[in-house]
Amino acid sequence: MPQPFQLAACAEMLWRDKPIEWRAARLKERGLGVGLWNWPDHDLDKLERAGAHYTIMNGYLQGRLCDAQGADMLLASARETAAVGLRLGVDRLNLHGTGLGEGGLPVPHHATFAPGMELRARDTLHRICDLGEELGVTFTLENLNPLDHPGCPFATTAQVVSLVSAVNRPQLKINLDLYHTQIGEGDLIRWCEASLPWIGEVQVADNPGRCEPGTGEINYRAIAQALAKMGYAGPVGLEAFAAGDSDAAIDAFVAAFTL
Repeated sequence: MPQPFQLAACAEMLWRDKPIEWRAARLKERGLGVGLWNWPDHDLDKLERAGAHYTIMNGYLQGRLCDAQGADMLLASARETAAVGLRLGVDRLNLHGTGLGEGGLPVPHHATFAPGMELRARDTLHRICDLGEELGVTFTLENLNPLDHPGCPFATTAQVVSLVSAVNRPQLKINLDLYHTQIGEGDLIRWCEASLPWIGEVQVADNPGRCEPGTGEINYRAIAQALAKMGYAGPVGLEAFAAGDSDAAIDAFVAAFTL
């Protein structure tokens, strides 16, 4: 059967007893791209030598969208991280509404949203796009869910779609994480349709458990068919833990997205 999507998997979440460069090489052997999280955790020389196709990694280490000090921090951090991304040949550099600390909790926590925050976030994202245009890199803004990341600004799928569509520049795309959408909003196929013009990557994990397709309640086969029908042929990344064997998790993911 044909494979309409560009498949990848997050190296940090699989084969967790192995060095990161081993995991990258293994994903390359399996014919998949490699997603990464924070680059300072890794030996970049070893990652380069693995020869993998690095599809996405965190595009910043600190900063936030909606205040002046946080925006300056974000831009400086994104510039530093973009240099690493260019070294590794990373396709997309991922952002969130604010930095994530221990356990994925936002830094700082936002219980409420003040007037003007969305306009400031748009301004910051235009600055990010200017940086992307200067350096020749693409950023994505990822949606998160309120259970795992309470108080994170601009985390819902609706907020991410609103921001990215308003900025509407080629240097900024949506990292549509369907695991987070399922917990936060549900209605996954319609959110795929709404996000389609701006999607840079679709990320998947089943729920509950955040493991590979087939371990929870999400019908990823139906979602794959819907994505293909709407004309999406871009990256799909497994950002999930393995319920058991990591190779078996990869098999289940590939099977779900091979039509």
